[in-house]
Amino acid sequence: MNGTLQAVGRTAGKGKRHRLAKPELLAPAGSLEKLKFAVRYGADAVYIGGQKYGLRSNADNFSIEEMREGVEFASRYGAKVFVATNIFAHQEDLPGVADYLKELEDAGIAAIIAADPAIVETALRKTPGLEVHLSTQQSTMNWQAVRFWKEEGLPRVVLARETTMDEIREIKDRVDIEIEVFIHGAMCSSVSGRCVLSNHFTDRDSNRGGCCQSCRWKYDLRSGEGAYAEPGDQLFTMGSKDLAMIGNLPDLIEAGVDSFKIEGRMKSIHYVASVVNAYRQAIDAYMADPEGYSLAPEWVGDIGKAANRPLSTGFFYSTPGAKEHIYEPQEKPAPYDFAAVVTDYNPSTGIAVVQQRSPFKPGMEVEFFGPGGRSFTQRVGEISDDQGNRLDVARHPLQTIRLKTDFPVEPWDIMRKKIL
Repeated sequence: MNGTLQAVGRTAGKGKRHRLAKPELLAPAGSLEKLKFAVRYGADAVYIGGQKYGLRSNADNFSIEEMREGVEFASRYGAKVFVATNIFAHQEDLPGVADYLKELEDAGIAAIIAADPAIVETALRKTPGLEVHLSTQQSTMNWQAVRFWKEEGLPRVVLARETTMDEIREIKDRVDIEIEVFIHGAMCSSVSGRCVLSNHFTDRDSNRGGCCQSCRWKYDLRSGEGAYAEPGDQLFTMGSKDLAMIGNLPDLIEAGVDSFKIEGRMKSIHYVASVVNAYRQAIDAYMADPEGYSLAPEWVGDIGKAANRPLSTGFFYSTPGAKEHIYEPQEKPAPYDFAAVVTDYNPSTGIAVVQQRSPFKPGMEVEFFGPGGRSFTQRVGEISDDQGNRLDVARHPLQTIRLKTDFPVEPWDIMRKKIL
């Protein structure tokens, strides 16, 4: 992890200081299981993709039935579910939009995230029980544009990732509307909502859900008039470092940001749980004692156990330069892997029942962690299957395993193993 995660760039005092209202923590959920983990680990709301009109066509997108189940689960914890309908629509995409939005409304979805004015207008007219949040795909970065969308009837605007902290303050000073910003996750190499590289290279439309992430590919370098770089030279990428504002949450809260958004519907359960857990603790700690707040090293450490790319503070304090980009391929896994999830625990015996997610065996050092920052490290002792048969390794996916834990654990706790 790099120094950008420290509390840098504090600019509190510029502009009007807003009443410190606790921001919503909005987490990604690429599947029903990820939704449940995000909610259990502290998300106030989750955003998902349906099987139409979204920008993550390769995610495990939700059927209407799965949405209903997700809404019911989230509501038990006081959380909401939003659906991304954020494509820029061609004419052929529009038939059936109103019927689909009505299905979302009937399923209990709290809001859609939309970019195309035709979808926005249809939702405002046909589904009044469904809030419309303006997607970051609209590249909204100034208060006049935000005011326009408020006057159109939208209660929330998701700002472009290129918006600065000073611009956020001015927007909140001038327009009484909810503002949502990305605080963690992948950054687009193009301006938000304006990429055409994928279309050009693969005929997959980034703005209709088909992005091939061509900015992350490895490219040959050329020098001079058509001359290739020498054989053996390092290949070139043009991806941005990931965004991480864990060290700067007070600035965002004091600026009046209403919703903190984590990117990553394609990310793993381990990633979602780790990142949501860290930001949940940081937000709660600041709101409990703004004056005495400090960044806890363990929050940064937990993010580092799940992240695998360098991090930066994006555009919030300055325009990213060369140091905020990744020019050399850095293909490597996250340092920890999701080994198992706890499904039951017997306090009288200290035996936990876990569901295997990747192989582990006796003698391996693992870490158990759960919502609220609970964690401990131990070595795996004797393990057995659900029939009581002793095993030398838990090798089968989703296998039920019994093992003794050094400290109590709870259902939904995660067991992870170090892999680097």
